[in-house]
Amino acid sequence: MKTYLECVPCFFKQILILSGKAGASRAKQKMLLNELAKILPKFSLNSSPPEMAKIIYDLISEKMGKRDFYAKEKIKSNRLALNIYPRLKRKVNRSKDRLLAAAELAIAGNIIDYGAISDLNITKELAKILSEETRLIKKENKKLFNFAEFKSALRKAGTVLYLGDNAGETVFDRVLIEEIKRADKNKKIIYAVKESPILNDALIEDALFCGIDKNAEIMSSGSTAPGTLLSLCSKDFLKIYKKADMVISKGQGNFEALSNAKREIFFLFMAKCGVIAGNAGCNINDIILLKHGGGKRKSLKKTG
Repeated sequence: MKTYLECVPCFFKQILILSGKAGASRAKQKMLLNELAKILPKFSLNSSPPEMAKIIYDLISEKMGKRDFYAKEKIKSNRLALNIYPRLKRKVNRSKDRLLAAAELAIAGNIIDYGAISDLNITKELAKILSEETRLIKKENKKLFNFAEFKSALRKAGTVLYLGDNAGETVFDRVLIEEIKRADKNKKIIYAVKESPILNDALIEDALFCGIDKNAEIMSSGSTAPGTLLSLCSKDFLKIYKKADMVISKGQGNFEALSNAKREIFFLFMAKCGVIAGNAGCNINDIILLKHGGGKRKSLKKTG
């Protein structure tokens, strides 16, 4: 996905939020804003937003001498999500369509996103997910919830590459992965996370803490951006990415990074941004299970 002019104010907001979390003085925040203003004219709008997010994160990390600004939030997210794991499993167990319920929960978990929602109240959001006994998929736009295609692709796939997104959300991914393995114990699932701290994105230690390793192989993609930027990924990851029978991509950052990918990908995320909603052709807060057939996508409606 390309960068839109509407993304630019968010870039400056990211500087303020991240530098504030890093303990920057007002003078240092002003300096960082000035640095971003110098960088922007050279940044192509054909580049994806995660590319700029990485530039911003690297800039603040260099100036502040630290990188993991969301360490506490990630630990809290993991623990709270694990606490409700038994209840998530009960939701799936009593569902008429177990895979559909697990997919819905995986997407609902995408709300745990401090990059998109700076004032996120994770306790409140998790309670909200649990209070919804069923999600009314029938009211969703079928063009944006391609569950039949998802189910068919899963049935045929021998190897599934699952691109993780945020810490805490990983527990919701675990529920879906367990349901996939329940249907076919021989299916190989590889769960890929980021290489180093970036926002509240999951790392290998988060995936292990949340129990992903019980049903999937965990690896780093090599990406140090809040999205799977293939130009940053390791050779080992790229081999798996190209050869996997199916790729499941979680989160907005991965959608931004891979929405023009040449291979088929299933994107699962919650639209939390007007620009992304416009690009996907949905409304903010819609849940998306979108099959990307490979090739360049066009925005389905105007942003703004």
